[in-house]
Amino acid sequence: MIPDWKVVQDYLEILEFPELKGIIFMQTACQAVQHQRGRRQYNKLRNLLKDARHDCVLFANEFQQSCYLPRERGESMEKWQSRSIYNAATWYYHHCQDRMPIVMVTEDDEAIQQYGSETEGVFVISFKSYLDNFWPDLKAAHELCESILQSRRERENESQESHGKEYPEHLPLEVLEAGIKSGRYIQGTLSVNKHRAQIEAFVRLQGASSKDSGLVSDILIHGMKARNRSIHGDVVVVELLPKNEWKGRTTALGENDGEFPSEPMPTGRVVGILQKNWRDYVVTFPSKEEVQSQGKNARKILVIPWDYRIPKIRISTQQAEALQDFRVVVRIDSWESTSMYPSGHFVRVLGRIGDLEGEIATILVENSISVVPFSEAQMCEMPVNTTENPWKVSSEEERERKDLRKTHLVFSIDPRGCEDVDDAFSVRALDNGNLELGVHIADVTHFVASHSYIDIEARTRATTYYLADRRYDMLPSILSADVCSLLGGVDRYAVSIMWELDKTSYEIKEVWYGRTIIRSAYKLFYEAAQELLDGNVDIVDDIPEFGDLDEKSRQAKLEELLWAIRKLTDIARHVRAKRYQCGALELEGVEVRIQLDEKKNIHDLIPKQPLEVHETVAECMILANHWVAKKIWESFPHQALLRRHPPPHQEFFSELRECAKAKGFFIDTRSNKALADSLDNANDPNDPIVNWLLRSMATQAMSNALYFSTGSCAEEEFHHYGLALDKYTHFTSPIRRYSDIIVHRLLMAAISKDKKMEIKEDLFSNKDLEELCRHINNRNRAAQHSQKQSTELFQCMYFKDKDPETEERCISDGVIYSIRTNGVLVFIPRFGIKGAAYLKNKDGLVISCSPDGHSEWKPGSLQRFQNKITSTTTGGESVTFHLFDHVTVRISVQASRCHSDTIRLEIISNKPYMMPDTELFQQSSLLLKSDLVKEVTRSVEEAQLAQEVKVNVIEKDYQKYCQTKGRSLYTLLEEIRDLALLDVSNSYGI
Repeated sequence: MIPDWKVVQDYLEILEFPELKGIIFMQTACQAVQHQRGRRQYNKLRNLLKDARHDCVLFANEFQQSCYLPRERGESMEKWQSRSIYNAATWYYHHCQDRMPIVMVTEDDEAIQQYGSETEGVFVISFKSYLDNFWPDLKAAHELCESILQSRRERENESQESHGKEYPEHLPLEVLEAGIKSGRYIQGTLSVNKHRAQIEAFVRLQGASSKDSGLVSDILIHGMKARNRSIHGDVVVVELLPKNEWKGRTTALGENDGEFPSEPMPTGRVVGILQKNWRDYVVTFPSKEEVQSQGKNARKILVIPWDYRIPKIRISTQQAEALQDFRVVVRIDSWESTSMYPSGHFVRVLGRIGDLEGEIATILVENSISVVPFSEAQMCEMPVNTTENPWKVSSEEERERKDLRKTHLVFSIDPRGCEDVDDAFSVRALDNGNLELGVHIADVTHFVASHSYIDIEARTRATTYYLADRRYDMLPSILSADVCSLLGGVDRYAVSIMWELDKTSYEIKEVWYGRTIIRSAYKLFYEAAQELLDGNVDIVDDIPEFGDLDEKSRQAKLEELLWAIRKLTDIARHVRAKRYQCGALELEGVEVRIQLDEKKNIHDLIPKQPLEVHETVAECMILANHWVAKKIWESFPHQALLRRHPPPHQEFFSELRECAKAKGFFIDTRSNKALADSLDNANDPNDPIVNWLLRSMATQAMSNALYFSTGSCAEEEFHHYGLALDKYTHFTSPIRRYSDIIVHRLLMAAISKDKKMEIKEDLFSNKDLEELCRHINNRNRAAQHSQKQSTELFQCMYFKDKDPETEERCISDGVIYSIRTNGVLVFIPRFGIKGAAYLKNKDGLVISCSPDGHSEWKPGSLQRFQNKITSTTTGGESVTFHLFDHVTVRISVQASRCHSDTIRLEIISNKPYMMPDTELFQQSSLLLKSDLVKEVTRSVEEAQLAQEVKVNVIEKDYQKYCQTKGRSLYTLLEEIRDLALLDVSNSYGI
């Protein structure tokens, strides 16, 4: 089957069905999708072609001498595309010696009449006819096809009936490109403010023309008319308005709370779209009353997207009432200039509104995360490790690798019960008196061959996705939790880095990279390692490896392990201090663990205390990543995968500087060293939360760290701002990150190159590697968004069933960290929650506080100043809230049928909340340890829940999706310390 350009555009989701295999996609059709349907649709097509399970091929017909057809004078692009594809189909039939019938599928009735009987053996039919004749039992495909056809018919009817235009036409592509080149127009990515979606959007500048424009800020797009049918994420072309028409960024908290604009900023209107970002959208049908108001026989329904930033979508269906209680997926087909809203079609039902599985499915779809069970073909590539047929080290690998099993004390440090151990350590004294530090990483690439089925699947997933109550692994559990996992007491393959260090200064003398065989002696959990570090040897009773030893052997082995842990920690302290001298940043996050009961309801939100051993592990990971980055860059300067963290824009630090100034601190942001020193000095001895919030604001101002190919940018751009390292990569977690798999292959190739041996690894070119980096960066953002959204989902579930008026846990201490025109932003340390608290309600009443601090609503007005806001009632009473004031906050849930539920904060007293002594101790203890792990976030910790919750549903998911039950939390530390910056969304419209 050969689909023409229109079929590929309109029916791609049906072509993705696993039953439809062996499709031949013509270059002409693929290019039409790229130019007319945008990046997302084109990437879906490319992924389909790359997926070996579909067995599809791309035929470059325009570069084949017998197939290429020049476009005739006056011939439309559409007619030429259909003619080219039919000509290629005919050639293909003859190329197969007329033995294999070809079916060209098209939606062009004229092409069916013209070519249908022209060549024997080449059949030209409609897509619906193709399904009817070849796939009569594929019910889901038929239903989806009918939905698409119905949507198209109604769009055509609507276009014929409509006379007026709601939006101006987009300028032709050649005009846009010329305008960008001349500087008249500016291109960028549209970002809609989700809290003022109907009013406010911004265009993030990109491209050379943006640099030439002299603009340093985003461009404001005010109102839907100026947005001109562009959707959040589209790459658009903007024309700036005259300066007297510029508007200011809104400083109010919500959608309907007045304008309150800031200083005017560059404002423009969209004149064209270069790349559409259309994807699958989760929507909710309007209520029964709203449906009935559209007419009893109304087929056209305006559905409401879950994402506030997406406009309503018009679809055709007779099932509106039946689907009112469900979240469903729709896909946008078009947005005509004659229509107020885009048109789309129904795809599938996700689940009931409010049901946990339906809400989780919503989060996955909204982040374009598709995780299906690993296929039989992929699992057939996996090694076997059963009781009957245990996996063991091969004699060939014993000859090729350095064997550390008898020479090195290897141990791992992970959360209790963790199964996927991908890093281990060794420290020993050498004969010359120096020390040897070893970091040993699971050798995943030994089991995942380049371009194998499992490699293609891992590349598509790019990362393991961690949600609040579950995870979707990048690799099957036979690898991630078994033969790749560096478990205690078993032989495992590893890729090791071993440094020779000076015995006193710990300066690095030499470094060795290579493949090894290890046998971890101890599988320690973090608390046990910390107890040993602190000198409490009673904890050995909880370490299984000491269980069967006699007293003498037990004491000897304990002394050996104590020395290794203390020396490892001492080395890590030295390495960390050296980085900090160069300007490495310590930024703040919140680590909160969510406790679930047996029914998967949240039992509690518990702040976790960081331990020094956490940072010891993290520092060793950073050291290994840094040295591998230097090695692969030296060997492959134009095709190495590194990770850079660009310096933030100085204007993003303005709020940080102003907030610090309110407390009498000066924050120097001219360099990472100056910023780090300033943050260290900005300590309020009476309130440690002040420094925490300032570091959190610094985190907000940061750019995201990104993967890149070294051939795509200059060496001076390689620098990692947050870690203060000239070169950095990710090497230490190949079980859960595809970037690390690529880096492992590069390292193996570099070692082969040094030995003058043949390079067996199939390395990416700079162009292909840069494209892969874009994909991985995109998937990482999706993973971060889904982590954040699932955490917010569970937070809302925790508070939703509690009465905020009577439940003690709904009352908590909050700290004001930002002032807005109609309210403040508050941080709640107890639960790690940030949110908006209004000082003026929807009835126009303002907050008033009695002498005992309790609040009520009264008529009055608000007056905002630089670092405070004053509420004054008509009776003359006034109350002022300053930055960093502690207030008492009531926490409740703002329920929403069409969107996600949100946490609602209400200030009930302008005085601090007097919490129980035990909670106060826990909170203070957490904050006073700010010199330890700074960037451990609640989303990371929540991913441990899979190993803590014993729920049958989850057990079934493990079997179905081949997921492992545990994870090593602090294998993520280097990424967190690497400023992954999980607060990826502008949560409060700032």
